[in-house]
Amino acid sequence: MGLEYDQNGCKLLYNTERKSLRLPEYGRNVQKMIEYLRSIPDRDKRNEQARAVVKVMEILNPQVHLQENYEQKLWDHLFIISDFDLDVDSPYPIPSRETLDNPPAVIQVNKTPVKAYHYGRNIENMIDLVASKEDGEVKTAMIRSLAIYMRQQYLIWNKDSVSDETIFQDIEKLSDGRITVPEGLRLTKVSSDSSFNRPGYGQNQQRGRGGYYRNNRMNGGQRNNHK
Repeated sequence: MGLEYDQNGCKLLYNTERKSLRLPEYGRNVQKMIEYLRSIPDRDKRNEQARAVVKVMEILNPQVHLQENYEQKLWDHLFIISDFDLDVDSPYPIPSRETLDNPPAVIQVNKTPVKAYHYGRNIENMIDLVASKEDGEVKTAMIRSLAIYMRQQYLIWNKDSVSDETIFQDIEKLSDGRITVPEGLRLTKVSSDSSFNRPGYGQNQQRGRGGYYRNNRMNGGQRNNHK
């Protein structure tokens, strides 16, 4: 909201009645400065004032320093705010409306359903990689590593123990028969003190315990007994 003055006095002017901000992070005053630049007839003076406006934009938007080539970004923003209608000498290539209006490249998403959710799609990708290898010692070593990792994923979501044969059957099933587990292949035994938790489970538990201990210390290490 602001004030507008004319021959009849002043009146309140709401933002909904104003021109929309092309880059709101710089505010309306910067947009007015850039609009004023177009009215300066002398080119040298216009270039000088454009550089001053870019400095103001840098002060108002300090996080731009986190970006690579931030000075070029500021000049690009200058032309974007001007709606690409500003005749000044830029130290960088002047962007065009067409280059900024181009839609981003489409990322192809694999829409095929996951065969086993407790293993996930990455396991399927690993199986495809192993299946593409020729039979031999290298492929056998890859199958063993894959099976150990699949067992770990299995135990994260299923706390019961799992046999090697179950994992081998899952490999052959998920590979649609492209992988045959060599006879006599054995996996290393799981240690009795091994713990397989879901992602983030340990952090949540630690956070909860830490919160209890902090509260306990604040209360003098005593329990509150309500009778």
